Amino acid sequence: NCLEHSTDFTILLVGRVLGGISTNLLFSAFESWMTTEHRKRGFPEEWLSRTYSESSIGNGAMAILAGIVAQVLEDNLGHIGPFQGAIALTVLALVLVMQWDENYGEQQSGDHEEGTLYKQFMQGWTATLSDSRIWRIGLTQAFSEGAMYTFVFMWVPTLLSLEPPGGVPTGCVFSAMMMAITIGGMLYPPVQSLISSVLGSKTSAPEVCASAIYGLAALSMAVPAFRLKEGSDSIFQHILVSFMIVECCVGLFMPVAGTLRSKYVPDALQGAILNIFRLPLNAVVVSGTYATDVMEFTLVYKIVSGLFLAAALIQASMIGGASKGGSSKASSNKVD
Repeated sequence: NCLEHSTDFTILLVGRVLGGISTNLLFSAFESWMTTEHRKRGFPEEWLSRTYSESSIGNGAMAILAGIVAQVLEDNLGHIGPFQGAIALTVLALVLVMQWDENYGEQQSGDHEEGTLYKQFMQGWTATLSDSRIWRIGLTQAFSEGAMYTFVFMWVPTLLSLEPPGGVPTGCVFSAMMMAITIGGMLYPPVQSLISSVLGSKTSAPEVCASAIYGLAALSMAVPAFRLKEGSDSIFQHILVSFMIVECCVGLFMPVAGTLRSKYVPDALQGAILNIFRLPLNAVVVSGTYATDVMEFTLVYKIVSGLFLAAALIQASMIGGASKGGSSKASSNKVD
């Protein structure tokens, strides 16, 4: 964020590279630390789902607040204002993180002294390729989050192209979408409890829940895929509702995806494997954003719907083996 103040393109490019590295750390280090610390303190496994749910609620609420603060900063400081605010928040986050105890995920104290970053990544690749449950979790993350990020590039031009009376209040729509994510996070615990009661067991509940969420997201994205070219007066409302539904699904699949990663990914290798998961995800995101520039909107939405459907099918393939997967954590943690 400091480099964003420069007018030199090379410095700005370096800033984006550093931003990509920090994004990978953001989506891997904190989750890895929390999961390991949770088990280190002996907390019940059921609390992990609750933690991920509350995290999803907090993300949505903070996104709404961040949008308001960013607008105030831009009004008073210009376009660079939000970046200056981000610097202050990053420093605050650093101060808070410095107070945390370090953990390494290993089962025996001192193991981290013998490990290297290269060794951890090689072990992560070995574990990922040797256990189909791990790479299937990685693929569902790549397809679902890749579809989500592609949708992020699409929703504004889509709504603007419909030319509703009075225009599109994009700021209000964004806030409504963030609220939908918050609602999704709030709905996850009762939805999982309902599925557990229907199945009569908690073992397969996360897998079934994830499949249903990805399937619902696929259906919601099918609405703009097949109705955008219609000329009816109600098309704007229908597409807007479908956008809110997919954002609610985002709030739902954030905690369920975290729960499944904590269930199948070995604690000692979480940091490495979560970064490995980012490789196919980034590939899908790059392909999806490129598609938004060269393809018709309806075709892009069909691709997004297909990605969500693929994630649902891959996740469904894990339901039958969920009872074995439930015990995989103990054995997986023995990876050397």
